[in-house]
Amino acid sequence: MPHISKELLINEEIRDREIRVIDADGSQLGIMLTREASRIALEKNLDLVKIAPQATPPVCRIMDYGKYRFELAKKEKEARKNQKIVDVKEIRMSLNIDTHDLQTKIDHALQFLKDGDKVKVTVRFRGREMAHTELGGHLLSRFTELCVEFATVEKMPKLEGRSMSLFLAPKPIK
Repeated sequence: MPHISKELLINEEIRDREIRVIDADGSQLGIMLTREASRIALEKNLDLVKIAPQATPPVCRIMDYGKYRFELAKKEKEARKNQKIVDVKEIRMSLNIDTHDLQTKIDHALQFLKDGDKVKVTVRFRGREMAHTELGGHLLSRFTELCVEFATVEKMPKLEGRSMSLFLAPKPIK
């Protein structure tokens, strides 16, 4: 984690003459010269870390910097692990889709929604079908009616080029 070492100055990197020092247990040691604070940290086999450079005088803490970086990395890893990445799954249909095929597409969409993913439902228009784009709107509204108990419409149907699409998001679990 090289970005941390650039943010926080440690030991000899601290160039300020006077600093406010906090001990390893959190108690205030007061304002002292940097040399003196470095000596105290060295006696305790710990590092002097500049934690608030914008303060007047700058605040430094005596701590085990390696352990601090390890704990920070562990927290970041835990935060990444608990993050849910929402995928957008796409379902494509044509204008003249049969009822059973539509039901199959709805079943797939419901499965995606139950898994917590968003669904993009697209109707493709070919050739003369472009003259009847309102039929695509009817098909998409029928699709949303059949998914209404598991999904909310995130973006209403919109015609883009030769396709009309809408976005469904899973309903929050109560």
